[in-house]
Amino acid sequence: MDKNSIIYGKNTIFETLLSDKRQINKIFISKSVNTDGKIQEIIDLARIKGIVFQFVPKEKLAKYSEFPHQGIIAQVSPVKYTNFEEFLTTGSEHKKLIILDGVEDPHNVGSIIRTAVCAGYDGIIIPSRRNAQINATVEKSSAGAVNHIAIIQVNSLSNTIEKLKKHNYWIIATDAKGKDNYFDIDYCNMSFALIMGGEETGVSKNNLNKSDFIVKIPMLRNFNSLNVSNAASVIIYESVRQWLQSSNDSV
Repeated sequence: MDKNSIIYGKNTIFETLLSDKRQINKIFISKSVNTDGKIQEIIDLARIKGIVFQFVPKEKLAKYSEFPHQGIIAQVSPVKYTNFEEFLTTGSEHKKLIILDGVEDPHNVGSIIRTAVCAGYDGIIIPSRRNAQINATVEKSSAGAVNHIAIIQVNSLSNTIEKLKKHNYWIIATDAKGKDNYFDIDYCNMSFALIMGGEETGVSKNNLNKSDFIVKIPMLRNFNSLNVSNAASVIIYESVRQWLQSSNDSV
């Protein structure tokens, strides 16, 4: 199996089976792994969907030892990206997006996707270059959340931001020297895209210049800024807090 055509781990495979967004060709389960509740759920769901699964000697999965696969691997079709133009014209009135600008660690990409799904965001935009793409590590780090949100791949973030602005999106970039604290922005009653920058480079200067707001997370000690996935979680859940508060106030 090509390592680019696999997903691994119990939760990832289970969520992929549930979503029906990816074609699973075959599931390989190590004979040495205990058939716990999650493995049994995967087997039962595979049977219902008519997907072949096979118990194999642990040596069969040895060449994937670099991955924390928990004794289970699935061969899948390539990820299906959502068309950007279609995304702009369908769905809810107020959409919430994350734009990844040079986030190169697939674990960070997966973690951000997982948080975005939990928080009810509508899509993730990633550039086709200079950013981690959706692969097995991203899928495992997201615990299968990639199957529950629109993933949009674009060639130019600059052009994408311009199109978003034409469709009445507010652009919120993150930067350690930002003018506003992240909690001073009103995230309610508008469509917006939150730009998270790369681990080393941050949001590009060009994309900062195109943003309506540049926000920071205040640091109370003279220490390096938060990991990008941690920073994204902080800001994403501030928006959730505001939406819940707004909903309660309107009752």
